[in-house]
Amino acid sequence: MLGRVADHNVMLRSLSIWIAVVVALAACERAVDQPSPPVERSPTISSSVEPTSEPVATPKPPEEPYPRSGPATDTCVNGWRAPAEGNTLYDLPLRVIRSATGVRGRLVVIHMRYFEGPESPPSDKGYLAVVRRWYVRGYAKNDTAFQARFLVESREFGEGLVAVAPYDSTDFRSPDWRGFQYNESELEPRPIRGLPGEWAGIAYDFVEGGAGLRISGLPDAVEGCLDGS
Repeated sequence: MLGRVADHNVMLRSLSIWIAVVVALAACERAVDQPSPPVERSPTISSSVEPTSEPVATPKPPEEPYPRSGPATDTCVNGWRAPAEGNTLYDLPLRVIRSATGVRGRLVVIHMRYFEGPESPPSDKGYLAVVRRWYVRGYAKNDTAFQARFLVESREFGEGLVAVAPYDSTDFRSPDWRGFQYNESELEPRPIRGLPGEWAGIAYDFVEGGAGLRISGLPDAVEGCLDGS
C-alpha cells in the first residue's frame, strides 16, 4: 500500500492543486456559457475510510483481448483508438498519472483509449474546442494495491488527471468516477474506498456533476467512448 511518507503526500497534494487548476479554468469558460455547478461531497465517499491491510492480488488480464479501436458514433464523435506502446500518445497519460499520484516504477496498462471531443459543457473558445482525453486501466508493477481506472485530459494550456474510478468498475457510470476539487478545509490526503493511495480535496461525482446542476465531466459527445471499457 502507498504510505503516508512526506514526499508521497507532497505529490498527492499536487494532484489536488492541479485538479483545482483544471476545474478553475473550466469554470471560467462555464461562466460565459452557463453557471458553474456547485460541488458537493459525494454521499458515497467517507473521509473516515481506513486503508485495508489485506494483500491485493495482481489484476488478471481480460479473458478476451480488448478491441484496439471504436467507431465514431453520436456519443463518441471521433471514435477512439488504443495508442501503440512507446508512442507519445501512450506515454503522456502515464507520465501525468505518475506526476499526479507519486506512484513509482512501471505502470502496467491493461487497457488504454485515446479520443478527442469538446469541452463539458461545450465552449466556443478555440482552445477548448477540442480536448484530448485518455482512458487508462492499470496498476503499479511494484505495488499491486495501486490499481484503478484513470481519465487524463490535455488542453492547449496543459494536461492533468481529472477523474479516478475503482479498478473493477466498468464504462462511464455514477458513482464510480470521482473528481477532487481543491478546498482549504480538505487539505489532508485521506483514503477513499476503491481508489489507490490517499486524496485531498472535496470528492464529487464526475459523471453526474455537483448539487443541483447535472453537468457531467464528459460531454454527451464523448461519453460513449468509454462504452465497454
